[in-house]
Amino acid sequence: MAVLPFQPTPFFANKNRAFWVLQLAGWGGAFLLRAMAAIANQQPPSLLLQLLISAITGFSITLVLSVIFRELINRKPLVTWGVTVIVLMLSVGLYTFIDAWVLQLIRGGTETSFTQLVIGLFYLPMTLLGAWSALYYAINFFLQVEQQADQLERLEAQATSAQLAMLRYQLNPHFLFNTLNSISTLVLLKQTEPANAMLIRLSSFLRHTLMIEASGKVTLAQEVETLNLYLGIERMRFEERLRTEFAIDPDAAKACLPAMLLQPLVENAIKYAVSPQEEGAKISIAAQLVGQRLRITVSDTGPGLQASEGRRRLPDALTGDRQAVSTGVGLPNIRDRLAQAYGEEHAFEIRTPPTGGFTVIIELPHEEANEDGEEPTPVALANSNKKLIAADQEAPSPAATPAAVSATTQRQIGTQT
Repeated sequence: MAVLPFQPTPFFANKNRAFWVLQLAGWGGAFLLRAMAAIANQQPPSLLLQLLISAITGFSITLVLSVIFRELINRKPLVTWGVTVIVLMLSVGLYTFIDAWVLQLIRGGTETSFTQLVIGLFYLPMTLLGAWSALYYAINFFLQVEQQADQLERLEAQATSAQLAMLRYQLNPHFLFNTLNSISTLVLLKQTEPANAMLIRLSSFLRHTLMIEASGKVTLAQEVETLNLYLGIERMRFEERLRTEFAIDPDAAKACLPAMLLQPLVENAIKYAVSPQEEGAKISIAAQLVGQRLRITVSDTGPGLQASEGRRRLPDALTGDRQAVSTGVGLPNIRDRLAQAYGEEHAFEIRTPPTGGFTVIIELPHEEANEDGEEPTPVALANSNKKLIAADQEAPSPAATPAAVSATTQRQIGTQT
């Protein structure tokens, strides 16, 4: 997300207070400087009174100017600057007139005429009011630009969050369709206990995913818990054909990553490695810290890209090879989510050995959970996870049910992709 070069200014957080501080400091400083110059030049003390009245006059006139300029600042440029020049010249004339009148009263009879005093004093009010007007417009234009920049950043953050949420909810529902088909098949075959067990596991997984913030982050340990809920469903479909292996480094388990980032990769492996092979396949998930980066590897022992037919082509940006074939929405989805969350601070690599298999390597900046040990998700979610996993563990598995699914039924369920 682009960040504009404007930072929050606490001094102007309260514009009314900032105005009065600058107003008093500015005219007070102008009076002190002129008074010190008068004393240094051994001017009569009466001149200090004239300088004080002059400062009060300028202070009062600029209060009126601030009201006028506040109304002009949001007008069309021609109106703003045209009226500003007219009002400024009238203010300078009034300021000069008052200064000349007060000076003539204080000095008494002098050979200098009133007109000569006005002409001689004109430059100072012009300088003071001109500088004040320029500073007033500069500060207010800066605050407007800063406010617009803040609004733009908030809108960009909202757009990014919405896009991340869209990508999260775009996850391929292929497993959901297959699971429902499997449940339907079990019901038709009157295998009620396996069907009920699969419904419980599916309910636990869906409830878990709904409770995770779409654009939030979770620890890798939480992500593995989510994967176990998902794999619990798929194991009921594929049984011994689906083999998994987790190699999570303890330090890496505390690292954070976008929620539901790995589920599409595992789903992709089940779809293209486990499902098409009679003997199934093994899916391995490994994670470790490499310096200040988290490296996650998801691989399978399936036929690989070269041996899989009927897949669409992967985008060039993913593989760099125009002949590579696509695995659907999962991989581009992950790439887009990583780009949104980390920009160029991530790596996404696909490896397809000629001997078969498919490997995805992801590297992210290492981000840990809060220092107090709390995970970056709500406590209610963590407590709910424990309940879901407990419920999932209590659900009856096909092996524990008296009416096991027949080999024909197992093959039928396993091939519904």
